[in-house]
Amino acid sequence: MIYFHKLRALIAALAFAVASCANLTAKAADFDGQVAPLLTQRCLTCHNAAEAKGELNLSTLKTALAGGESGPAIVPGNPEASYLLQRVREGEMPPRKKGIPLSPAEIETLTAWVKSGAPWPKGRVLSELDVTTDKRAGKDWWSLQPVKRPAVPEIKSNWVLNPIDAFVLEKLRSHKLSPSAPASKTVLVRRIFFDLTGLPPTPAEIEAFVADQSPDAYEKIVDRLLASPRYGERWGRHWLDVAHYADTHGFERDFLRSTAWPYRDYVIAAFNADKPYNDFIREQIAGDVIAPTDAEKVTATAFLGAGPWDVSGLMETGNPMLKRQALSNVLDDMVTTVVTATQGLTINCARCHNHKFDPILQEDYYRLSAVFAGVLRAERKLPQTPLRKELTQQITSLEQQFKRLSGPPVNLADIVGGGNGFGSGKKGFGLDPRDGKLAKAGESFLDAPTGKYVRTKSPLVDGVFVPDGGAGGRTPVQISSTGLHVQGLTSTNGKVWDFIVNGPSAMQSGSTLDGVDYSSTGHTQLALHANKGITFDLAAIRKSTGYRELKFQAVAGCASGGYSDFWVYVDDKLAASETGVTQTRGGTHLDIALGIDKRFLTLIATDGGNDISHDQIIFGDPLLVSLPDPTDRNGAPIQQRRDELTAELAALKKQLAELPVEIPAVFGVVTQKPPAMKVLARGDTELPLYEVGPGALSAVGSVSSDLGKSDMPEGERRRALADWLVHPNNPLTRRVIVNRLWHYHFGRGIVDTPSDFGFNGGPPTHPELLDYLADELLKQNWSLKAMHRQMVLSNTYRQGGAANPEAQAIDTDNRLLWRRNPQRLEAEAIRDSILAVSGKLNLKMGGPGYRDFQYIERYAPIYRFQTADKPELWRRTVYRFTVRSVSNPLLDVLDCANPSNLTPARSRTTTPLQSLALWNDDFLLRQARYFAERVEKEAGKEQTAQIQQAFRLSLGRPATTEEVTGAAELVRQHGLFHLCRAMFNASEFVYVD
Repeated sequence: MIYFHKLRALIAALAFAVASCANLTAKAADFDGQVAPLLTQRCLTCHNAAEAKGELNLSTLKTALAGGESGPAIVPGNPEASYLLQRVREGEMPPRKKGIPLSPAEIETLTAWVKSGAPWPKGRVLSELDVTTDKRAGKDWWSLQPVKRPAVPEIKSNWVLNPIDAFVLEKLRSHKLSPSAPASKTVLVRRIFFDLTGLPPTPAEIEAFVADQSPDAYEKIVDRLLASPRYGERWGRHWLDVAHYADTHGFERDFLRSTAWPYRDYVIAAFNADKPYNDFIREQIAGDVIAPTDAEKVTATAFLGAGPWDVSGLMETGNPMLKRQALSNVLDDMVTTVVTATQGLTINCARCHNHKFDPILQEDYYRLSAVFAGVLRAERKLPQTPLRKELTQQITSLEQQFKRLSGPPVNLADIVGGGNGFGSGKKGFGLDPRDGKLAKAGESFLDAPTGKYVRTKSPLVDGVFVPDGGAGGRTPVQISSTGLHVQGLTSTNGKVWDFIVNGPSAMQSGSTLDGVDYSSTGHTQLALHANKGITFDLAAIRKSTGYRELKFQAVAGCASGGYSDFWVYVDDKLAASETGVTQTRGGTHLDIALGIDKRFLTLIATDGGNDISHDQIIFGDPLLVSLPDPTDRNGAPIQQRRDELTAELAALKKQLAELPVEIPAVFGVVTQKPPAMKVLARGDTELPLYEVGPGALSAVGSVSSDLGKSDMPEGERRRALADWLVHPNNPLTRRVIVNRLWHYHFGRGIVDTPSDFGFNGGPPTHPELLDYLADELLKQNWSLKAMHRQMVLSNTYRQGGAANPEAQAIDTDNRLLWRRNPQRLEAEAIRDSILAVSGKLNLKMGGPGYRDFQYIERYAPIYRFQTADKPELWRRTVYRFTVRSVSNPLLDVLDCANPSNLTPARSRTTTPLQSLALWNDDFLLRQARYFAERVEKEAGKEQTAQIQQAFRLSLGRPATTEEVTGAAELVRQHGLFHLCRAMFNASEFVYVD
């Protein structure tokens, strides 16, 4: 009996101990700290709201208690009855193909939690996006966490010049590595010139730096290069890669985009001015909202329009479903470009479903799409400065007064539309150059013979024709029914586009010259798309109006992309002409006297020698103004007022002409009221689900992702996103840009995937250094030049590139930065260096890009690249007119970026084709000859001097004795040209140590 009582007491004591242990375990297994991460990492991948395997959803308490096909997953207080615990104890969950079984400690955590009643905070919803697993990133992923400035390592070393060196040296020492010896001054100066400007230093610049023994010699040269306009050209090109900028639309209808270049110039100017990076981003997203009257800020938004544009899908298809898909693709490109460039995340993966690897919801993607739902890619007029606008308005007002003094003017555009010159003609109608008949315009290519003068049935138009001046302008061209001929017109290809039109012709993209839209109320335009001519019968016009002395007044220019020529003849005498007219050159104000003895007025447009594209000449407000008869007794006071107006107009036009040139338009974005944005099932435009308002990435928890409601105005959506992107608490924007700078300076970023900071991207090799730089950018007021300066002034950057077998055995890829890796120059830098060394580099900045191709208008346009062998084509490669569908053969083989894709990092391949191109390409051969001519001119006839000068110019150093001997033999056998040719093909020429 006593034994029984002792046994019962022992059992009771053991039960109390077990219960106490269980309570301790249950207490330790708190939901947020232990259970939620465990369920999220190990169970939620298969058992979530979107993908409930076995009908089991463990994201909420309610669904977990309900269980799935096999019954309740969790029975609070009863681990043995909880099917979830049964499966994990048996090692069946998670399935082995999905991951390793739960550890005993993890099973005990779940058991204790269930035994304690399975406490679950009210309203708490678990998401597979919350916690990082071995399969995907969660919201706790490193790049999504706030930037925290780390303490700079305290390292005693003379090698440490700034915090960058401290972080790098600490990492090196932790791997028992040491930095390399510093690069020589000759190597360092060549490195910094290419890094900051993309051009080689001259021999004089190298010698001056080597000779400068002052302690701040290197700092001075860094500051000088950062202040150079060449810096913006170099680093602006890097950003254009990220924006996938080009000068054509892409797709199969790869038409010219002739007004894209103002955005390129904006980027270059922004880098040169060291525009704070936060302003740079805000302006590109919402510059037109921030400062709607500032042309620069409006131009910046062309970032959103820089990508491809599907002419067929957006304009030509009659299928509404295909058009919706094309619009969806444009929107996808905008969202992808913005998020990839600024946040370094692959947002486009969430177009059809939640991102498979990063914590990005499909809803996030469509909330971002809602931000840009009211944005369309198109050419956009740029605002004028107030003074230009005021002067233009004054000139227009005085010209109207001038016209009213002598009766209503005769409008030649109205005559072309079948009218009498006073408003009876039809807009959109015109004269067919093939037969002179009046018809509704809107045609494309016409099969019209050149050199055939055709009479018209219009009593006021003598005839029409298709001109071709032939080689050297020697072919006579008939311009009247009386047999008048002219010579000197340019040679054309004889092709014709549309009619001679009262109003815009087919595919005309603009009607604005000098800020005046000639398609607007109160204005008219006579459109002559090359190649066409029209001759008006002045005698017939005088007879029908009773006017005697006349003046022809108009504003002539190119209102669309492309370039062309215009010609004005009075009888057979040239009265005005301009060749190579582009939209950016504005309008030419014509004021031509037509004496009583003059019979014909002829207007001609030719294709500018570039085949026809958008070679659109318009004559804005083309008027014949009647002059008062000097014998009229009432003429004197009228003439006096006309003379006064003439003087006032001349003064105003002179003042207008002296203003800085303004850009009339840019291909960017225009806006409309945003349509409703709905999440699309599998990204299918025909399967809309539910509406969402504008928002940002919900995974960035340090900044609210809610930007507004569905009724939010278009502009405010973009402004809100712009502010979200550059918010000081957004950790991605600053991390991504400082990593991009590091990537270009060191050849590889701290994160070696510059546009992917997600799960599939590379981990940071120096995370503390990355956060130091990101925080420093904010402290430096977002100055990129300040960040450049810190990076290139560090000893880490100034290291030599000598190989070290022991270090290579530990860190083969030099990710720890124990030396400087040699870097191959990009395609543009190679081409620019060739031109610089040959002495042919044209440093003209800005404006339309140079065209090193022949453009042939077809359904799918043809671009035939030609050798760039004239000064206007020897500009820096960043100013190249970039074609999406056809690559420049030389640049393509040198791994130039494909502008149809986002290019965060250039490919660097090594192929036989590259060597063949650098040896045999026609451009290289011609530049080698120019290089040889330069060497001979600068070094004289002495052979050794020539060899040394060739080495200094191309490689930045003198030739060694052995090199002089070998080069002398080459020159003796094949001439100086072949030595210069060989220098362009040297590895040392295309690589920078």
